[in-house]
Amino acid sequence: MKSVSNSFGSWSAAIGILTVLTLYGCQYADTPSDGVPETPAASLEAISADGLAASVQVLSHDSLEGRSPSSAGEEKTLRYLQSEFERLGFGPGVGDGFLQEVPLVSIEADPNMELVIRGEGFADTLAFGSQFVAVTERVVDAVSLEDSELIFVGYGSVAPEYDWNDYEGIDPSGKTLIMLVNDPGYATENPDLFNGRAMTYYGRWTYKFEEAGRQGAAGVLVVHDTGPAGYPWGVVERGWSGPQFALDQSGGAQLADVEGWISTDVARALFDRAGLDFDALAESAASPAFSPVPLGLTASVSIDNAIQRSVSNNIIAMLPGSERPDEFVMYVAHWDHLGRDASREGDQIYNGAYDNATGTAGLLEIAKAFAAAPEPPRRSVLLMGVTAEEQGLLGSKYYAANPVHPLEKTAAVINMDGLNIYGPTSDITVVGFGNSELDDYVAAVAEGQGRVVKPDAEPEKGFFYRSDQFSFAKQGVPAIYTDPGSVSIEHGEEWMTARKDEYTAERYHQPGDEYDPDWDLGGAIQDLQLYFMIGQRIANEDGWPNWREGNEFRARRDSMMAGS
Repeated sequence: MKSVSNSFGSWSAAIGILTVLTLYGCQYADTPSDGVPETPAASLEAISADGLAASVQVLSHDSLEGRSPSSAGEEKTLRYLQSEFERLGFGPGVGDGFLQEVPLVSIEADPNMELVIRGEGFADTLAFGSQFVAVTERVVDAVSLEDSELIFVGYGSVAPEYDWNDYEGIDPSGKTLIMLVNDPGYATENPDLFNGRAMTYYGRWTYKFEEAGRQGAAGVLVVHDTGPAGYPWGVVERGWSGPQFALDQSGGAQLADVEGWISTDVARALFDRAGLDFDALAESAASPAFSPVPLGLTASVSIDNAIQRSVSNNIIAMLPGSERPDEFVMYVAHWDHLGRDASREGDQIYNGAYDNATGTAGLLEIAKAFAAAPEPPRRSVLLMGVTAEEQGLLGSKYYAANPVHPLEKTAAVINMDGLNIYGPTSDITVVGFGNSELDDYVAAVAEGQGRVVKPDAEPEKGFFYRSDQFSFAKQGVPAIYTDPGSVSIEHGEEWMTARKDEYTAERYHQPGDEYDPDWDLGGAIQDLQLYFMIGQRIANEDGWPNWREGNEFRARRDSMMAGS
């Protein structure tokens, strides 16, 4: 890891950044609309590559040991962020303080488990890892299924927007449910079924486990398939082995005893044992006329857990609004990363410079921009660094379930997870494009920057549901997340794609994710200016952005606002 310095020498990005400020930022700053104050040029100029780089180097320094939740690295990270927020004129966002405690629990299942499938005259034993994985979110020492009846429930979805209920006609209580990953629209490629190939909330495995728990199921087994899942079985095997972090909650959501996955090959063999054709039933599950199918088989498995509890923190800073201080615009970035692995030889520290020291440092640049404005915004601005994103969006999930500030008074959430380190682009990607009216804000600012808005190129992989904005979306709050653009102004699209692929293959979630002085932060400045202008507009207007008609989060928001 390179040492932290206040002097950065000559920057390759300097000319690109000045171009962004001159050609893009000022053009939009001179174009006020709808009574919203124009964007102050001083605010755009306050967002700087030098400042961003300095903060990234601090946050990704070896001394923070990878910013693991509930560690000495967390204490150093939060101390630094609080001091910077205070220096920039942002006050406490949690009563008289900056920290919201987040109770965490680590649950590690003993991998010496077997899944036994019984039928007429046979008992098949499946091996953990290669054929199935299973855990429990229940904070208990042990949990088990004993000859739990198996039922195939198609996609396991209850989606009123699409007049769809895969549980109709059955009582799942005490049963173990087998279901497919993703949505019917992906399987059929029918653009009129759910959201076509683009994954909806109902297609995420997290939703499927949650819904099965609400229905009273004892166990849930999702059938993995690389295409609709978006990743190979090896990702499931690695990700569901070892410690699993969760929120340490008393009561809370209703949970199935056992949550797990089986491979497609295992599912085919299991259905064959039941005298059923898995592929035919999977095809029929993509029709609204599908009915659940009992397999005439049972499942048994015992899980023994090792449990450790800890407390981590979200950090929240606030700039009070001048006219409506009880209404909020929120910027979010996760401050955590993967910590230190003492079992590794050589470099043991997962510095997380790109993921997500860049986004966390971006919060400080946004603070500078608001501080540089000649007057405060009408609505309050919240800057929140959330914990335990890498463990399953736990910090943002906790805040959304236990909001410090009312969600019905939160106009929008802007999430920053991995800023552009490859230079200015002629486009910007909105992950989950078409979900909400926030797309219109992005488009308006991007046009002023001379850029075009593009949708996510792989909507079937459900990236919108994999970062912190999703925690707020589930509760109904309009939230947006963008990826760096795909077309480098200087080098073109193929070069940009190659750089992103190189990062994913060589540095993503690896110790090699370190700060590099050769990064071209002109792209990050371009995007941070865009984020600021979006937030500045929403913080000064009277309107309330909403989800698009037909979106799965629209009803929650409408209900929330009707009661506010």
